[in-house]
Amino acid sequence: MSADNDLIKLYSARILALAADIPRLERLAAPDATVKKRSPLCGSTVTVDVSVKDGRIADFGQEVKACALGQAAASVVGGAIVGATREQVETARDQLRAMLKEGGAAPAAPFGGLDVLLPARDYKNRHASIMLALEATAEAMAKAEQAHCA
Repeated sequence: MSADNDLIKLYSARILALAADIPRLERLAAPDATVKKRSPLCGSTVTVDVSVKDGRIADFGQEVKACALGQAAASVVGGAIVGATREQVETARDQLRAMLKEGGAAPAAPFGGLDVLLPARDYKNRHASIMLALEATAEAMAKAEQAHCA
């Protein structure tokens, strides 16, 4: 019964509210780059479109087909991503990974809202889904920068 109670706590009202209200769910008509990431363990997928101007995300769209935890992560990312640099996105990705796998602190602003996922540390099978939005965004930013330099 304890495991059931822990799982109920994991899916807090805040996580469920974020999952129910994901910003920027419209795909972009003409993105600079698009990346789709999939978690092989659970099948969750996140596709992101980015438009980059002056090294910052000018516009962002996403399609999210993930569990509530992956949706909550995508919600926080979608709400904070416009204006972010590649360095900020990569730092947030690395901080989120460290938070989940190494007991590190939650990501810094503007992605501090990812702290809601701290209880997911104990659920390793959910980590990949939680990481999808930031991993896809970091890769999309790198692709967009390569395209601009080409």
